[in-house]
Amino acid sequence: MTIRNRKPLIALIVAAGSVLAIPAMAQSAKQQAAHAQNEAAQAQQAADQATDAAAAASAQANGGGQTWASIDTDGNGTISKSESQVNAGLAQVFDQADANKDGQLSADEYKAYVAAQQAGAGAGGTAAGQGR
Repeated sequence: MTIRNRKPLIALIVAAGSVLAIPAMAQSAKQQAAHAQNEAAQAQQAADQATDAAAAASAQANGGGQTWASIDTDGNGTISKSESQVNAGLAQVFDQADANKDGQLSADEYKAYVAAQQAGAGAGGTAAGQGR
């Protein structure tokens, strides 16, 4: 048996391939949409994690949300060196901030220390700016 005209056979094969390719293309589009949604969800999760990390860093920079009263566990109005240990930043500067060296840091001593540090930083910034 010989095939005299192959064009109808080729046309039939091409037509069958087209019909089979349409569902495959639809499936591919669905997969792409699902992939895009997955990537968007991952991006949102990364953004949420970055927001959480920024909030944690901010809380740490602000003393972890601690107040004078929360650090002053004995309630006497001053913070002892041992009480200051719950806040790493305060513990680090305790001796410099304790102006009268009585081992107790009053709110006024701490405010004066912070003000002096801020004034020193401002003066240092001005001097550096003049050197340029």
